[in-house]
Amino acid sequence: MTPSDVKATLSFSDGSPSMDLPIYKGSIGPDVIDIRKLYGQTGKFTYDPGFLSTASCNSTITYIDGDKGELLYRGYPIEQLAVHADFLETCHLLLYGDLPDAQQKKDFTARVTNHTMVNEQMQFFLRGFRRDAHPMAVMTGLVGALSAFYHDSTDINNPQHREIAAIRLIAKMPTLVAMAYKYSAGQPYMYPKNKLSYAGNFMHMMFATPCEDYEVNPVIERALDRIFILHADHEQNASTSTVRLCGSSGTNPFAAIAAGVACLWGPAHGGANEACLNMLGDIQKMGGVEKIGDFIKQVKDKNSNVKLMGFGHRVYKNYDPRAKLMRETCHEVLGALGLENDPLFKLAMSLEKIALEDDYFVSRKLYPNVDFYSGIVQRAIGIPVSLFTAIFALARTVGWIAQLNEMIGDPEYKIGRPRQLFVGSTPREVKPLAQR
Repeated sequence: MTPSDVKATLSFSDGSPSMDLPIYKGSIGPDVIDIRKLYGQTGKFTYDPGFLSTASCNSTITYIDGDKGELLYRGYPIEQLAVHADFLETCHLLLYGDLPDAQQKKDFTARVTNHTMVNEQMQFFLRGFRRDAHPMAVMTGLVGALSAFYHDSTDINNPQHREIAAIRLIAKMPTLVAMAYKYSAGQPYMYPKNKLSYAGNFMHMMFATPCEDYEVNPVIERALDRIFILHADHEQNASTSTVRLCGSSGTNPFAAIAAGVACLWGPAHGGANEACLNMLGDIQKMGGVEKIGDFIKQVKDKNSNVKLMGFGHRVYKNYDPRAKLMRETCHEVLGALGLENDPLFKLAMSLEKIALEDDYFVSRKLYPNVDFYSGIVQRAIGIPVSLFTAIFALARTVGWIAQLNEMIGDPEYKIGRPRQLFVGSTPREVKPLAQR
């Protein structure tokens, strides 16, 4: 952090002494006012529900400018990474600070590939779940259970432990997601194949069976790889903040990532693309394309509880930069699979057209976001809607780990302890039972 020559002065109308607050400048983005000494000097806290105006850390990993529609991983625009890099290169970038050269890529890919198998006892662990359990319920348990299998990498304060835990988590998440799917489908688990790419191996574990050979479709393989890249990190969002807060207690990396998985499950976060597909399914039941007008009227009606899912974003006040890339991938996949005329996909494209042209949505900048298109792509590939958030967790794992490792390496990091504005009862006496 670079201290600014300018300071903020906080004054009080009750005659309390004012205080100067240092201001720090980042490399890009808004300046921050340092309030760390506020409580000690004034006995007062700040009040910021949702932490919307609070920087909880300094970071070098991901930068978002919502007004410009800009997303950078370690300074690289997401648009360039999604076109010129693959997911494991992006993982290397997020973990180590830069894109790998040819040898570094080979070595990193080999390390991840050699850790894709999971302990055989994980199969018995899975059997404890109902087959119709939500995949995110299963994933929360499986990821947390990794700490019970890999005791040699659970010390969060040991850099070597954090390193091997990072590789293990990136490598094993596709295996766990595929196992959760196969278990729900009643199909045999498929072991990883080291000769395949990261995305190709995931497809194989998801869709292959022992009965016949499985050929990886390169269009779908690239589409999945792009989905992984676009979801790899997104600055200090709810699940990332959860991972940091959980990790600040010194818990092991597997437990911290499991906490991120649990947070991501929410429909306002990682479950958004699942909610989007469910919305499209509801419109289809109403009558499909012919009933979009009625649906839009309900969305505009303030008195209705109907929401337009997959449009707009809390952070981006402009077009989500990931959405444009995902839109291209969406059309590539639909074309390759011959699904351009699928009723649900035609419905989605009709809804997209209306939202991009209707003044109500344009004026509110409710553009289609990445969740809208990634949900359509995943459905086309054959991934069940209930598994969408688990795919998101798979992709976001590397971002969570990078953020966690950065926090642990920060000499200023402390266990998280948010404050509160208490508005409950003042002190009172407990009366005997007969007098209450």
